Amino acid sequence: MSANSNNQGRAYEFICLHSLHSAIKTIRPAEIVHNSSYDAAENAWQTLDANEQALYTLSARSTIDTIFAMEPNIVEQSDDILKLYIQTDKHGEEADVRDIIIERKDIMWEIGLSIKHNHMAVKHSRLSKDIDFGDKWYGVSCSQQYWNDVNGVFSLLAKEKAKGSYFRDMDSKEDQVYVPLLNAFVKEVKASIEKDTSVPRKLVEYLLSKYDFYKVISIDSKRITSIQSFNMYGTLNQASKVKQLEIVVPVINLPTELLFIGFKKSSKTTVLLSFDNGWQFSFRIHNAEDKVNTSLKFDIQIVGMPADVNIKYNCKW
Repeated sequence: MSANSNNQGRAYEFICLHSLHSAIKTIRPAEIVHNSSYDAAENAWQTLDANEQALYTLSARSTIDTIFAMEPNIVEQSDDILKLYIQTDKHGEEADVRDIIIERKDIMWEIGLSIKHNHMAVKHSRLSKDIDFGDKWYGVSCSQQYWNDVNGVFSLLAKEKAKGSYFRDMDSKEDQVYVPLLNAFVKEVKASIEKDTSVPRKLVEYLLSKYDFYKVISIDSKRITSIQSFNMYGTLNQASKVKQLEIVVPVINLPTELLFIGFKKSSKTTVLLSFDNGWQFSFRIHNAEDKVNTSLKFDIQIVGMPADVNIKYNCKW
């Protein structure tokens, strides 16, 4: 993500946080928890001009009624103080994509929002001679066969790096690097799933989130803010003691089995992965730097999801 895009994202988190707080505190006690992430978001907000701030504010406020309809515990009257805060970036490394947390300690309840401004996030992960992607992604260490398969590729990259080579000068980086690495990756994922049937679920948890969340995406060109629910563990959309749900959010089924993994047709850089229950991902490998390095990056995109995830609530503004 570019520095400008990152700045816009933080600024949008700031106004979403304050818009929610302003609306909630007219109904019940609520406070914003100040931390280093809040300070960073506030600094980003202050870099926007008046027109940008007005646009972001319209977008954030448009979501309030829909969020309240989905989550009546936010506005339930009680003596405790509801708290809102922005999470630190390190949570993203722990498969927690929630940017804003709303919590009530009295009923041990919380929900999270993933806040996006004009873009859908993708996961960026690396392969290298030192990264055990199996252990990191889904808790099954890569086999010795995997390391044997990739050792020659990373040895080649180390030699080229030592010479100061550029990727563009390699004779055939696709055939020498990408294809053998992806073949080893495909074989290892298949073997891991055969060994442990929980791998499909754990892989989606890594790629998406270990926690339920609402994705809030501002689409400025259409003047709408889209809310998408990822209710995989059933913690979202709970009725309060005094109020039933106005909008019902379905629980999504996580995958249990592998249907397909292999190269995208006519591609030497992209692998497609399909699980049951509608989950599909693409893994495009590429060199993130111009100079040869001993690690390569995946751009991982969700290309298919369960039908219930595709229900979006568009808030016009």
